[in-house]
Amino acid sequence: MSADSVAAVKREILVRHLETWAPQALHRGRRAAYVHGYADDVPDLAEAALRVFTEQSDLVRGRELTMLAVGSEVGDVAARLGKLPPAPGLTVLTIGGGTHERIGVALKAAGALRVPMLGFLDASSASGPPSPATLAALATGKPAEILVVLPAGSSVPDFREALHTAGFPLVAAVELAVSDDPADIVVYATTLGKSLESFKDVLWAVDEFAGVRYRDPGDPERHLIDISLEPHPGPLRRELLAHLGQAGPVTVAELRTFALTETVYRASDATRVVHALLDAGSVTRRPEQGRLGGDVVISL
Repeated sequence: MSADSVAAVKREILVRHLETWAPQALHRGRRAAYVHGYADDVPDLAEAALRVFTEQSDLVRGRELTMLAVGSEVGDVAARLGKLPPAPGLTVLTIGGGTHERIGVALKAAGALRVPMLGFLDASSASGPPSPATLAALATGKPAEILVVLPAGSSVPDFREALHTAGFPLVAAVELAVSDDPADIVVYATTLGKSLESFKDVLWAVDEFAGVRYRDPGDPERHLIDISLEPHPGPLRRELLAHLGQAGPVTVAELRTFALTETVYRASDATRVVHALLDAGSVTRRPEQGRLGGDVVISL
């Protein structure tokens, strides 16, 4: 049951994010590309992604949206995707031969370089994380976004560094936990700050599935967090206090950015926690009075 629940949460995150991403990407330009790697490993996810586009066919009309489904053996995936109704302006290409080996070639062949691009790679059953070449190819989008599922026990700091090197400056990660044991990790990276904010909103708005909770990979106490529009602030409180202890006095704006890019939480959650810390006397502010604006300095 727990494995099915985790799969359901992954699907929900992907579908909800695609529903947000597609209209934004097609608003920025006449063309956009979605790249679905390891498509043959979990064909249900590739089919769910394509259903988002076919059910929003009015968004694609007058625009060009290309979906590339890449994997090792994609015959079965191609057959499943081919059964879905076509949509005006939507092109679906299936490319075999391996995700890492073919993504760069597939993007060039589809003419999908330097357009708004989202890549999805469920590497939870792969032998290792996506290769640097794969990440660099997906970073050619303008803007570029990537969703990666890493297997339990993966090093988030190492993968975060690999994403930075590839060209993704903004990264966030969340563990899909069903117990105290390590679990699959969803990593999101983008070149656009607004996209990261949008993904965080999606993350906390997904439906709850039996037994699945979030864990912040940066929380040393590995606290489990119920999926909620107003998540429990405990892990964020600890991480903000630890950050203040390391960095010294910082502005509210910097704390909001830290929460957005270094934790599972949103910038708005940081504001809520800072208010609580001030009320509890755990931190001080300068100036002492007035609105808690971004330029207010917070100290332990």
